[in-house]
Amino acid sequence: MPGRVAVFSLRRYDSGCDAGAGGDLGMLILAVDIGTATQDILLFDSSRVVENCVKMIMPSPTAVLAERISRATASGQPILFTGVTMGGGPSKRALRRHTSAGLPAYATAEAAVTFNDDLEVVKSMGVTIVGPDEKVTNPNTEIIKLRDLDLTAIRKAFDAFGVDGRFDAVAVAVLDHGYAPPGVSNRLFRFQYLEHLMLGRNELAAFAYLAGELPDYLTRMKAVAESVDADIPVLLMDTGASAVMGALQDREVSGHDRVVMVNMGNSHVVGFHLRGGLVEGLFEHHTNLLNGVKLDELIKRLALGTISNSEVYEDGGHGAVVIGKSRRKPFVAVTGPRQDVAVGSRLHLHLATPHGDMMLAGCYGLVSACGLRMDAWREEIAQALRAISGQLFPTP
Repeated sequence: MPGRVAVFSLRRYDSGCDAGAGGDLGMLILAVDIGTATQDILLFDSSRVVENCVKMIMPSPTAVLAERISRATASGQPILFTGVTMGGGPSKRALRRHTSAGLPAYATAEAAVTFNDDLEVVKSMGVTIVGPDEKVTNPNTEIIKLRDLDLTAIRKAFDAFGVDGRFDAVAVAVLDHGYAPPGVSNRLFRFQYLEHLMLGRNELAAFAYLAGELPDYLTRMKAVAESVDADIPVLLMDTGASAVMGALQDREVSGHDRVVMVNMGNSHVVGFHLRGGLVEGLFEHHTNLLNGVKLDELIKRLALGTISNSEVYEDGGHGAVVIGKSRRKPFVAVTGPRQDVAVGSRLHLHLATPHGDMMLAGCYGLVSACGLRMDAWREEIAQALRAISGQLFPTP
């Protein structure tokens, strides 16, 4: 893994697409923003107009997994989970329905952490923990390999349309709660490490890691990094931060120095208060617990710096962090698929659509993060994204 970080040569692959105006082949970055309902995929090619790059909006890995579990339940099959840690949500609910129906479920320890960091909790759900080489005797067992990032599937989809499946780098966004100690809420643990991160470096780029930098507690991100070819540089980022970083490329948003930017995801709503590219504060709540009125209150208190971690946590959300306070009125924008939650808001919410595509905000943020973290590609990425905002690419 550490050897991966140093591999930043600008390899040029013939992607099967026309080269840019200058005739040179562009840098290719596969950006994948993995959420609860969808995985949003961008093959960024620096030689092309951004709007013409290859894009796909596909079902999320956990949604696909939930469907496979449900089919096994309907057919009365036992299931065995192998593979690595990945996102839960819909798949966890499908697993509960499976075991509640009295059907067997087995999992290796690494795969089982998908459903809870505490294996005793997973066992209480009716799952039997097995060794990696242990055989399940029932020949009818549905064996399901867990992973968030399936490069084989993505390459097959590309191949169907004549797109080369080789890349110069892979950038992936996931929401990683972190490996919480037994008895500690994963919501609480997540905001403990986010607060520590922000107090050390309060900028969006702090949410982006090169593969060899990942702390041990970010087990989901580590599993994603290990799913990538060993010779390809990998960047991992938190989904909320990547969506906000991408939304800053919206033309209207980029013209404002002080912004509250909110990503309305299918499961989580994340708001960042930004001043000149620095994070003044952030909150994260669950989408299904919010409406326009509650959203307004969260945004107002975030902007004033009066929002507290305890109030968001006790309301069923993840939490909040405040770095700075201000009474200046910020520009407020939202992005993400669940903008319906904002119905009833009395604020003037700008709907951010970076490069004309709201669903790809997270992918554009990932590409920006590659430019910020991979010095050799900084200028090329900035030019390709037409990132005129100093919030994204400040002058060194």
